[in-house]
Formats: sequence, structure tokens, C-alpha cells
Amino acid sequence: MKAVGARVPRYDGVAHATGRTEFVDDVRIPGTLWVKAFRSPVHSATMTNLDTSKAEAMKGVHVITWQDVPLLSYGHLSALGIPADEPLLAQDEVRYLGQPIAIVAAPSEEAAMAAVDAITADFQERPALLDVRKAFDADAPVIHEEGNWYTHFENEMDRRQIRKGNIDEAFDKADLIVQGVYRPAAIEHAPIETQVCQVVPEANGRLTIYSCTQALYFSMGVVAAHLQLPLNKLKVVGGTVGGGFGGKVDTATETMCALLAQKSGKPVKWRWTREEEFLCSSTRAPWHMEIADAVTKDGWILGRKMLTLHDSGAYSRFSPYGLTKHSFHHTGAYSIPNLEFDGYVVYTNRTPTTAMRGFGVTSVSFATETHMSRIALELGIDPFELRLKNANRIGDTSPNQIAYTDPSTVPTILAIADAVGHDLKPEYAAMTPGQRSGDLLPEHLVGQLGNPEDH
Repeated sequence: MKAVGARVPRYDGVAHATGRTEFVDDVRIPGTLWVKAFRSPVHSATMTNLDTSKAEAMKGVHVITWQDVPLLSYGHLSALGIPADEPLLAQDEVRYLGQPIAIVAAPSEEAAMAAVDAITADFQERPALLDVRKAFDADAPVIHEEGNWYTHFENEMDRRQIRKGNIDEAFDKADLIVQGVYRPAAIEHAPIETQVCQVVPEANGRLTIYSCTQALYFSMGVVAAHLQLPLNKLKVVGGTVGGGFGGKVDTATETMCALLAQKSGKPVKWRWTREEEFLCSSTRAPWHMEIADAVTKDGWILGRKMLTLHDSGAYSRFSPYGLTKHSFHHTGAYSIPNLEFDGYVVYTNRTPTTAMRGFGVTSVSFATETHMSRIALELGIDPFELRLKNANRIGDTSPNQIAYTDPSTVPTILAIADAVGHDLKPEYAAMTPGQRSGDLLPEHLVGQLGNPEDH
């Protein structure tokens, strides 16, 4: 406990500050081949006549395509029942600009690029869907065989759906309906270290994989599944990650490098260029969120209707998980007793999206807090007092009916008000996160209380 409250030096601080920290790209193995990718030049197309023969005829060059992958489609969440829908390498169609089709390994980066340039394919371009709002239109381009949105939530649902209380009654009793649409854009993680991987085939038949992954065992399982190998045939070496922020939970390079190491019998390395990182790495997803709140003139939120469209890009990846977290947080830090929420994972011809810092929650926090400020403005109420009145307290219940045992909303808002010098009325400044009573327990909240001791 001596470290609690103390200024403890970072164990890796000196190495970082002096430039001696070793990253995956610092691993140097003699005889390493360099890896490059032949990628889709268009957003959406059928693909025919893939020809790698000229590249394969080049001295020291090795090429893999979808035919070299023992199990072509496997997802990070396959073990949790999320169906795999993304081929490791494109087979007969491409769904996003930059999708990998063939991967080459060569004695130098220049030779690898020359081999990529020698690969050809015919693309019959199709209309692309790039605006998530148009995915439900009757004439929208169809991205997946199953349609334009994910359909595999529990109980054969095609959405995340939450129903709580009586939403129609809440809207009937409202003095005002406050609506807003919130659309945070895609964000590139932009790590200083791009995606990089080094794979070494060992004499005993194992593969040693040096990876910058943020999720080592996830990545190990994904590689093993694609290669149809037992886990004991892989040794995955993690290490210092030069910036990840969620984007390196994807297994972007490891499996393809492992296949090339198997095929060539030599060590291989793939270090993405900055152009590749911006073009092909997953981004934080764009979201489209529509909120309509039923409110009273004195600042109580009676009910919320919300529609969310989560732009998954061309494949599902982690998006069903991100939307699930999003749905459970769609009321933000506030107690709203009557709810109607529908959220969809929607496919577009964008680069597949992934986790980034608070996956699924950051976006809805932006929307809910902006919406709270909008309500305060519409009602002419102090935005701090509006938040304190509706803040989660002990015994209030979440959208999925879980009673809160130790919510931090009230002390957090009070701390912010103090930090910015915002004067609160005495009754608000004295608020605590304790269970509701008196004026803080109006009729519309009585039925939504739970027993925190039950959880």
C-alpha cells in the first residue's frame, strides 16, 4: 500500500525518455522477408481473374491468396457466438477500399512492392453504400447476403432493443418534447507505431509471432483458428505498444505473416506504412443517434425514445459488442424511467470499424450530455441543476433494470461545478448520491426504484 498516493516512477519511464524502449519493429531476424499487400482499388466490386503468376515467378517472392488459408473466415468474437463474416483475404468480391486480396513476401521492400505491382485482377465495380442513413432504403446497395444490418442478436433479433416502463404514457404527460440528432464521425487512431508484425518459423515447427496487438490471447486464438493449428504451435510475443487506443485489438497482420512464414520457411515482417495505416486500419465508428425526450417544465425527464445506427463498415468485427455496451448506457448518467431504444449494427462499404477508448460508450456520452444541455436551454434551467436532479442515485435502475449500488454522478457534477466556479443553490450543493426521498422522489420515479442489496 506504500505506493497509494505516492509519486511512483514509471517502470518504463527512463527507457521511453532515452529512446531505448524496444518495439516490435526493433526485432531484427537475419534473412527476414518483407511483406506487402495487393489491395482492392475500389469500395465495392465483384472480382475475377486474380492472377499472381508473374509475382510468384519473381526471385525470392512468395504469395498467398484466399486459397492458402485453411479457415478463411474467423472472427475475434466467434467463440462468443458472433458469426464470422469477414474473409482473411478477399475471395470473389471486395467490400471496401484497401481490402487485402493477396499478400507477398520478398527479400526487400522494393522487391515486395514490385511483386504487388505484378498482380492483376478484374473488378466489376458496384454502387457503394457510404452513408449509414441510407442503408434501410429500398434501393440501397446490398452489402451482405443477409442484408445491410446485423441480424444475430439474442432471440433472433436484428437489433439491440430496450423497453422499460410505459413510454407512451411518459410522452402523453410531457410538457415538452426535446429532440436532437447526434453524429460523431469516424476517428483514425493514428498511433505513432503503425501495425507491425514479425513471424519466425522455428526448427521445432512452432511459429514465434512478435506482435503489437493489444489483445494477445485474442490474436493468438484468431491466428490458430485461421491456420487450424493447436495453440501450442504458436508462441506470441507481445511487448510495448506504440499507441493503440483500441485499434490494435484487431489481428491486422499476424495471420497473414504466419501463413507467409509457413509457405516460405523464412522469417517475415510486415510494417504498415503511414498510408496503409490511414487507408486500411479500423477506425472508431461513425454513429447516428436520434433522441427524443419527454420532459416536464421543471426539468424532470419522464421518458426517452432513441434510435442508434452504428456504422460497422464492411464487416461485423467487434461492432455487435460495441452496440451492446452503447445500448446499456443510452441514458447516460441519468435516471429515466420510461425507455424505448432500438440500435442497429449497419453495414456500409467503409473500412471495418473497431474499438476506440470507451468503445460504444464514448459516442453515447457525447450525445446524452449534449442533449442534456439542449434540454436545459429549452427549459431555461441551470444545466448543472438539471443534471443533479436527474442524476443516478443509489437504488435507481439502469436501462436493463440493474439497481445502482454506488453511482458517482452527483459527486462528479458537484466537483465539476466547484472546479469551474459555478454557484449552485444550497439544496443542489448539498445533494448526495443517497437513495431518493422527498422532492427527489417524484411519482414518475417511484416505480423504477430497485433494491441495491439484490445485486
